[in-house]
Parts: sequence; structure tokens; C-alpha cells
Amino acid sequence: MSAAEFPELSLTERDGRWARVRAFMRERGLDALIAFGLKGREQVDHYLTNDRTGGIVVFPLDGALVHLTWTNFDIAAHSESALRGEPSWVEDVRVGASGAGVVKVLREKGLDKGCVGVLGLDAELPGESEGWVPYKTWTRILEQLPGAKWIEASADFFRLMLVKSKEELKLLRKAAAIGEFACETMLETARPGVSESEVYAAVMATLYRCGARGSVSPYITPLILQSGADNPGWGAPMWLMRGQRPRTLQAGDLIQAEIFSAYGSLESQQQMSVALKPLHPINKECAQVARAAYEVGLRTLKPGMTFGRVAEAMEAPLADADCWHLTPLIHSLNPLAVVSATGVRMREKMSGSEKYVGIQSRPAKEGELVIQPGMVFAFEPNACKGRRRVNIGGTVIVTENGVEELNKLAAEMRVK
Repeated sequence: MSAAEFPELSLTERDGRWARVRAFMRERGLDALIAFGLKGREQVDHYLTNDRTGGIVVFPLDGALVHLTWTNFDIAAHSESALRGEPSWVEDVRVGASGAGVVKVLREKGLDKGCVGVLGLDAELPGESEGWVPYKTWTRILEQLPGAKWIEASADFFRLMLVKSKEELKLLRKAAAIGEFACETMLETARPGVSESEVYAAVMATLYRCGARGSVSPYITPLILQSGADNPGWGAPMWLMRGQRPRTLQAGDLIQAEIFSAYGSLESQQQMSVALKPLHPINKECAQVARAAYEVGLRTLKPGMTFGRVAEAMEAPLADADCWHLTPLIHSLNPLAVVSATGVRMREKMSGSEKYVGIQSRPAKEGELVIQPGMVFAFEPNACKGRRRVNIGGTVIVTENGVEELNKLAAEMRVK
């Protein structure tokens, strides 16, 4: 795809998506669906609106949806977009992303005693183990609509979202291509004497320049980035969390990033690892183990396999090499709801772990899921020994016969 191409989702895509959602609702006897986007990582409101996020969508089985936003400036932006002739999926946009706003819409549509599905109440996603609907919002809805029946539908809805349409995959390929450009930028920028903040800025500038964004997760910041020869840590660099000087890269370092290149709110991921010479032999070994797990994933992920079998196969090279791993080896994208085990052997093998309470291995989620064409996954095998960690990987699309690999640079550690 050319860098000058900016694919969009059509009204045909909207109609097909809404039809699938309404079939989902009929199967479960739902009169309406409330999609709480708010601060949730997956922004489920956007799946129904293809518009601004952070609000609440009331989606009736019959009739037009209502998009509740929290601020007047979303209304002004929607109005301007319409004047420019930009196609919108939604006509009824209102201020009122609150419990009172939801109650008002359900009463207006005669659904105050209906069976209503809820997205985001009891969802379990990374960083959101108990959902993201505020207590006050949900309490007000329950108090004011005592005659309604509520069905938590997040997990089932996430499965509906997993298989992508042709239009969605076109946007996803665009996102991954931009992520590849960002990996090139990181490889060019990283060198001894350069600060972490310079690398961070260069990577994010590439995403923005190409029309993409990074992560929307508040606990991650738009980009994960860590450096050091023996740094097992992950997440946002500490200088974005508190006042301190960004670390300066040194010879012998690894600088590693998780790039969340998202275009049209469809997220790809690239796990870019750059080693600055001299390369420590344990880091080299970890890189080889991570690459072996990556190659297993390429061979194993295919239609008809269960997710659990793929995850177990990717785990084998790490177990054979006596490595532990911090983050998942593979997970789904859009939504990130199907996840392999995390923290495996961390308690036993990460030096210094004895100082901390609560370290535990978390089992895979959705292990029985049967892989289908059109699903999208992030390969991110990370192999650790002691306090040394190498993390590589990119985005793949499941095809009829296997996978389409969208990223190359991040698929192995790069040494410079």
C-alpha cells in the first residue's frame, strides 16, 4: 500500500457490522446494547460509530443508535466533519455520557423495562480486570431503571469482533505498514549517546506523520520503551511517570519498544529490539530463543487450531532453554481479549523477585478459541534469563492456509 493511500470504512461496512451486531442481539434476546467506551482500552463505542471515542452508545435492536459524548466539542467536531462532506455513520450525537444520559435514552425509546446487554461492566482486558464502567454511573442506571434486565455481554461481543472484514484488514495492513516505518526510524535513531526521549519522539513522530496514533491506554502511554543491557522491565519509561532525566543509551544496551501503530483505530503492534554492540552472549541467546518461538508461531497458527495449542507450541522453545517470560507470547488484536500466559517462571527465575508480593503466572485466556481466517494476532515472544530480556514480534493475519506476516524488521533482534 502506498504511503499516500488513506483507506476508509464505508457505509457498506457499517451496515454489515450493524447487521452482525443485531443478529448477536437477537440470539441473546436483547432489546438494546449499551457500549461503554469511556476510558476502556478497546473503545467499544467506536466499533459501532466509527467516530470519536470516550463516550457511550445506546444501540437498540430496532431504530437508530444514540452516541452519547461527554463534551460539547465533540458535537462541534461532528458538525464540522458533516459540513466538509465527510461520511458519518451516526446522526444522533448528544452530550450526556453518564448514567443519567443512558437512562434518558432508554426511557425515550421505550426500553426502560427491556432486556439490555452491557459492554464494559465485567470485561477482563489488560489493565482492566474488573471492567471500566464507573460505580456512580452504573449505580444511577440500576436505581432509575429497576424494571430493566441487564446482561453482561462483553466476552461474547469481543469474539464477534475478532474476525475482520476485507475493509478492516485493509486498514490493519496500513497500520502495520506505518509500524514498519516506525521500526526503521527506531533502528536509525538508536545509538550510544542518544536519550530514550529522542528515540521515543522519533518513533511517535513517524506514526503521527503517517496518520496513525499510538496506544490509548493511560497506564502505558502511547509507546512502551525500555533500555539497558539487563533490564527486564516493560511499560512506559519512568521519565514519563515522574520527574527525572531520560536515560542516555550506552554501548552494550538493548533498546526495546512496543509500538502500537493504529490507523482508523485498528491497532497493529511491533515489538522492536535493537542491540547496540557489543552484544552480550546471554542477550544473543535470548534473541535466538525468542526467534525460535516466533517461527513456531508462524508454522502453528492456522484455521482449525485452538488458541491454546498455538500458545503451548510457542512456549516450548522457552521451556527447553530454561527461560522465563514476562508478557504474553501471542495475543489477539482488535480486541486484545485472547491472551497467552504471562509471568511464566518469573517468580523462580528473575533475580530480585523475592522482594515483591503478588508475582504470579497468569494462565492463557480463551484457550479453547478455534482460529479462523480474518483473525489478527500479535506475535511477541519474549525470552528472559536472570534480568536479561529480549522481546521481538509483529502483527499477523490468519489466512485460509496459515498467516500473512505484516512486519519484518521487528521479527528478530537487530544489532548495530
